[in-house]
Amino acid sequence: MRKPVVYRFSGKRVLWRRLALVCRSVLVVSVPATMLFWGSVKSAYGLDLKDPKVQQVVQRGLDWLAKNQSRAGHWTANNGQYPTAMTGLAGLALLSEGSTTTQGKYAPNIRRAVDFLLTKARPNGLIGDPHRDDRYTYGHGFATLFLSQVLGEEEDQQRREELVRVLTKAVQFSGQAQTRAGGWGYVSAKDGQGFDEGSTTITQVQALRGCRNTGIPVPKEIIDNAINYIKRCTLPDGGVQYNSQGGGGRPAITAAAIACLFNAGEYDSEYVPRLLNYCEKNLSNIQHEGFGHWHYAHYYYSQVLYRESGKKWEEYRDKIFERIVREAGPDGAWTQGYIGPVFTTSINLTILQLEKATLPIYQR
Repeated sequence: MRKPVVYRFSGKRVLWRRLALVCRSVLVVSVPATMLFWGSVKSAYGLDLKDPKVQQVVQRGLDWLAKNQSRAGHWTANNGQYPTAMTGLAGLALLSEGSTTTQGKYAPNIRRAVDFLLTKARPNGLIGDPHRDDRYTYGHGFATLFLSQVLGEEEDQQRREELVRVLTKAVQFSGQAQTRAGGWGYVSAKDGQGFDEGSTTITQVQALRGCRNTGIPVPKEIIDNAINYIKRCTLPDGGVQYNSQGGGGRPAITAAAIACLFNAGEYDSEYVPRLLNYCEKNLSNIQHEGFGHWHYAHYYYSQVLYRESGKKWEEYRDKIFERIVREAGPDGAWTQGYIGPVFTTSINLTILQLEKATLPIYQR
């Protein structure tokens, strides 16, 4: 299994992307048509990102997100809830297309999303509103992850310095919000009396990894404590339970845990396969929804299998793409689930665009 590439923040990644685009253009005009395999050959396993149907669905979904962004720069879940979390997730979906804050079709939308989240950065490092959001650690995690991916592409020096400042304090807040058990709850350890929960823990760890990849200092003990927390929550059959107190194995949290472990560089030869086997038993049937949180589960499981690559990823991609494409609405949005169309649309677009490998946090 290949370990993920760790990127440090600088303008170099912008330069390399531009060079790649130039080289691609040269190839298109200079190579005979019979040799242009990229973009013309369909996967042997079915739908992939090059399929016109998938491209059309992705384009409509991205356009729907752009159209439904508020003037203030944010998106929300149903009933105006969770603006910080939804803005982070929608922003990640737009970044996955290849746009940045300065280039691409969705650059204006990404800039407004960044502006909104920067206004939500509080003196203690929290990105969000603890008075209006009863699950603000989700928002803090997704917003931190989004901003960390923006930082790697930001060319304006003053803006970079502001992002570094906000993300440095965001990491500090996450460290202070961590429970003694090593996890995180819906709110900080102090506000939640030490309550922890698996899904919020994953959100924090992936955000911290995104920050570390861009050069933001992340104390090793925060990650170590979180990894130990996940391992203590793992049951003999490989399922990761709801929290440190129990709650039974959860396929969605288990898939998220594997993605989190991969992000943290954990490839234990005995432990990780147990989790993979558990997920394969519970998530390989794309139509099965008995475990709940289908989109959340496959948001992370798709990252896991994409990183694994090979036949396993291609077979899974065939099935997941077929369902996602089939369920897309005529206006470009996905309305399944109870959180709201922004959440489901952002999740599905991220899955469909993984193979673009635009964002370091999702790369192999």
